[in-house]
Amino acid sequence: MADAENIVSGMAGRYASALFSLAKDSRSIDKVAGELKGFDALVQGSPDLQLLVRSPAFTAEDQSRALKAVLDRAGISGLTANFLLLVASKRRLFAVRTMIRDFLALDDADRGVSRAQVTVAEPLTDGQLSALKQSLVEATGGKSVEVDMKVDPEIIGGIVVRLGSRMVDASIKTKLNSIRTRMKEVG
Repeated sequence: MADAENIVSGMAGRYASALFSLAKDSRSIDKVAGELKGFDALVQGSPDLQLLVRSPAFTAEDQSRALKAVLDRAGISGLTANFLLLVASKRRLFAVRTMIRDFLALDDADRGVSRAQVTVAEPLTDGQLSALKQSLVEATGGKSVEVDMKVDPEIIGGIVVRLGSRMVDASIKTKLNSIRTRMKEVG
């Protein structure tokens, strides 16, 4: 299973790298990144589109035809549309979300931006968000940091921060689970 994931990840990375190079040459990285984010949001929000992207039951022609209609309706054109249609014609649509993630990571690296995934139990106030961003900038040695915020009441309270390969889990849920585990070991 891990070998299959590595193969898909490598293939997706090559596609993302090629698209990034083309977007950079045509000075359209921001446009392509925005359209890819929009397309990814469409896929994430539509079970039918997820099925189209993931199912091997559809032919390349079926996927391309349906994808063209989706792209037209979403206003995605030019390099981004051509890329997505190429991916469909090559029967690689199942990996498109990984390709998008890899493209956005290349864009972040090119701009010198770190991205942090933050999970909280309740939305942060402006002051809390500002303090968090400042702490993250200091943790990255002064790099610009973009925060992707997710609210998840399941963590009960506290915060979970993932910045690159580092993760800090200061959620109440994790602390309670840790206490529960220690109590079982003692008893």
